[in-house]
Amino acid sequence: MFFETSLLTLIVIIFLAVYILSSAIKILKEYERGVVFRLGRVIPVKGPGLVLIWPVIDKMVKVSLRIVTMDVPAQDIITKDNVSVKVNAVVYFRPIDPIKAVTAVEDFYYATSQIAQTTLRSILGQSELQDLLTNREQINAELQQVIDSQTEPWGIKVTAVEVKNVDLPQEMLRAMARQAEAERERRAKIIHAEGELQAAEKLTEAARIISSEPAALQLRYLQTLKEIASEKNSTILFPLPIDLITPFMELISRDKK
Repeated sequence: MFFETSLLTLIVIIFLAVYILSSAIKILKEYERGVVFRLGRVIPVKGPGLVLIWPVIDKMVKVSLRIVTMDVPAQDIITKDNVSVKVNAVVYFRPIDPIKAVTAVEDFYYATSQIAQTTLRSILGQSELQDLLTNREQINAELQQVIDSQTEPWGIKVTAVEVKNVDLPQEMLRAMARQAEAERERRAKIIHAEGELQAAEKLTEAARIISSEPAALQLRYLQTLKEIASEKNSTILFPLPIDLITPFMELISRDKK
């Protein structure tokens, strides 16, 4: 009977020793830190590596220092120029002060998500649609600065904010398509007009050169006849200089008088 009692006591002692050792020994990874509360008061941060704490007296909360990627759900936003859009984003952040991340806010993941959503609606609501579509980098930088300033008291560093998708209403997409088509037509007309202007300038320069050298005009006539003959046309038109016709026109006009 005494032997059985002693064996039972030994088993209980071994079990308690294993429990105490397992509760006292903690291993933290390189990216983890331990915020330890000793009798409710915070002591210096532990980790990484092997950490020893007092069972029952100490309570440790692990905090990961890695960058967290958080999707911000699509938000209904009315831009400054009264266009209703749906915008979602992604926020990159990480805890830089484990003690503040645990003691200053109840759940820094949830709190950062809510701050990101409200800031997204606020900042984009002050922007026009054109800026939202074209000045994305500037808006991302402004979002990052505002969110980071609000999460700084919690020991959270927001490293980047990126607007992902901007969903426009169908009528706005059709209006933008018509605008883009009109812009393409405008550019085509400008290019055509510039080509006509350059062609007119070149023709004026060629006429000036030919008028200064009459032989050049005859050579141009011969070249034109050669090109017409090579096409095997049944009808050939001979261009005549206006100087040859002018004397006959003067005679006709004198006869009429």
